[in-house]
Amino acid sequence: MFPDTQLPEINAALAASTAAFGSYQFSSLQQRASLLRAIARELDAIGPQIIETAQGETNLQRGRLLVEFRRTLFQLTSYADACEQGNWLDIRIDQPDSERQPPKPDVRKMLVPVGPVVVFGASNFPFAYSTAGGDTACALAAGCTVVVKAHPGHPATSQLAADAIHRALAGEGLPAGVFQHVYGASFEVGKQLVLHPQVKSVGFTGSFQGGRALFDLAASRKEPIPVFAEMGSVNPVFMLPGKLGAETEWAVNQLAASITTSVGQFCTNPGLVVGIQGPALENFIQALGQKLAETEPEPMLHSGIAQSFRQKRAAVIAGGKITLAGTNETGGEGFSIPTLATTSGENFLAHPHLHEEIFGPYSLVVQCNDAAQMAAVAQALEGQLTTTLIATPAEAAEHIELVHILQARCGRLVFNGVPTGVEVCLAMNHGGPYPATTDSRFTAVGADGIRRFARPFCYQNWPDHLLPTELQNANPLGLWRTVNGELTKSGIGE
Repeated sequence: MFPDTQLPEINAALAASTAAFGSYQFSSLQQRASLLRAIARELDAIGPQIIETAQGETNLQRGRLLVEFRRTLFQLTSYADACEQGNWLDIRIDQPDSERQPPKPDVRKMLVPVGPVVVFGASNFPFAYSTAGGDTACALAAGCTVVVKAHPGHPATSQLAADAIHRALAGEGLPAGVFQHVYGASFEVGKQLVLHPQVKSVGFTGSFQGGRALFDLAASRKEPIPVFAEMGSVNPVFMLPGKLGAETEWAVNQLAASITTSVGQFCTNPGLVVGIQGPALENFIQALGQKLAETEPEPMLHSGIAQSFRQKRAAVIAGGKITLAGTNETGGEGFSIPTLATTSGENFLAHPHLHEEIFGPYSLVVQCNDAAQMAAVAQALEGQLTTTLIATPAEAAEHIELVHILQARCGRLVFNGVPTGVEVCLAMNHGGPYPATTDSRFTAVGADGIRRFARPFCYQNWPDHLLPTELQNANPLGLWRTVNGELTKSGIGE
């Protein structure tokens, strides 16, 4: 029903996207914001239908999908507000000085859209990280046209969202080429999109293997382009004994829910827990293992993810360097296997394969001999989306060097909480050092993500009336701008 899009159709989609970019890049902030709000309204109008479709395609429960759907609507409307406010444009104006020798020119800088953007839909978020998700919203807000490759795990859901976007475009009087939609179960479709000379940027959420492959393709082009790939992580949780001993039950309940919610299929799932050997950690492992053993297996997103989860889990068990502390293997093929495993600090440091993500309800507890070995484990970690510290404030202060190590390895550091549940707000950072992402300078959640799809552009000595409205002396849009080093909304000369 949804065959792979062939190269002639991909060429046609990119031609339409490029043609539409010619005008859409000069659309006003208000026009772009209006489009995002229109998309939200069109999606909201088909809410029951698209949620039911996604439930049938992904095995995700209705309640979980409803939360994600509402989040998607909020992303669209909140990014619309941020687009209109224009703070993301990073406007800088330095006025001329003819008396200086040599004379200082008039220099004005802002962010401008990069061009057509390809967005790859995510398997585990059929709304928020897919067709009308955050990457698409950010690219449209930046003034870019978008080509979405639907994820093969939920193509009908993606088509409903694409239809809603096209209705919004028609209602706003914008070209249909602003948004294009293609399909592809094979890697070849993604390869053709990334290598296409008219594509100027890529947004991706998914596996490390997929994201790195796209990144390498983009770098191999005659004109390399940026790939903003969010590739997941093990999101380690470090637990110090004072807090853990005082609130073991709290820690167990928090971690059990975080590991198993949505069948563990979150990029922020805590796949690694690091503690110091002692009674507190022993009690924690026993109680958390029992919780996971009592957790009923559930169908995973699709057969491919279930197969990958089971294969990676089986491989790490067969390696003989871990001990199972709690598991439930009563589900059939395609179902999850809630699992808690343990290993020593020595094993973890000696065997890097234990660091790798197992996407699903699996977590590994590393039992360190002491605080020094805990710091060594932290030092050995690769880049992460998040790290978490469970500790009393006094313990955190006492182990400030550990805090600094964790900070260097992630994009978000959580204190006495869990990494799952990514708030959509301006202060959120959903990104991190490689291999969590391909560019740790940017976030995939929050309106600051708009900046991924824009580039700095400078005007020098241009007549005021020929400048973009955002840079004109009078500041008719009332934007925040840095003028001669001072942040202001005032017009120049007022």
